Amino acid sequence: MDQTKIAVEVFNKLAHIYQERFMDVSIYYDSFDTFCQHIPKANASLLELACGPGNITQYLLTKRPDLNILGTDLAPNMIELATINNPKAEFKLFDLREIKQLNQKFDAVVCGFGLPYLSKKEAIEFIVNADYCIQDGGILYLSTMEDDNENSGFQKGSTGDKVFINYHQADYLIETLENSGFTIIHLERKKYRHNEQDTTDLIVIAKK
Repeated sequence: MDQTKIAVEVFNKLAHIYQERFMDVSIYYDSFDTFCQHIPKANASLLELACGPGNITQYLLTKRPDLNILGTDLAPNMIELATINNPKAEFKLFDLREIKQLNQKFDAVVCGFGLPYLSKKEAIEFIVNADYCIQDGGILYLSTMEDDNENSGFQKGSTGDKVFINYHQADYLIETLENSGFTIIHLERKKYRHNEQDTTDLIVIAKK
């Protein structure tokens, strides 16, 4: 079965549980603040990919209420929650792997922990294609779980549901960003406990 389809079904089923556990994104406030400081203009357009229940959008709007945000996700129940949590933003179903098909350019793009559900090949293609939807001078925020890509595999959550988690490495992500014309302006790692395991979160902010 398609790994992405499995992930969508799990997140759709567990949308409310996910919201209860992960609506608080305070551990990442500092990186979001840095990101907001680099958004190039007032009333900027922002695309959030894999938005979940709108937890990142909600914080960004507290910092920058002028932002015009379009949030996207593949799970209908996540879109429903995101819309409730952020009535001033717009949300729609969308597969981030199809980013090149948007035919729209944004001043800023956020993909917070969407990469763990993309293979290495898909993650590289996503970064290359993200160039097509970001304005010159625009800003890109990426976060993912960092480890050797060879350690990727199915993981079981507390509910017993299994989802395939792709670990990514900073070297090939940064190389792809730079080869695509981005300049890295912020890179940090945070230790985090996820599903009873210690993980390293990698956060990269890049400017086009």
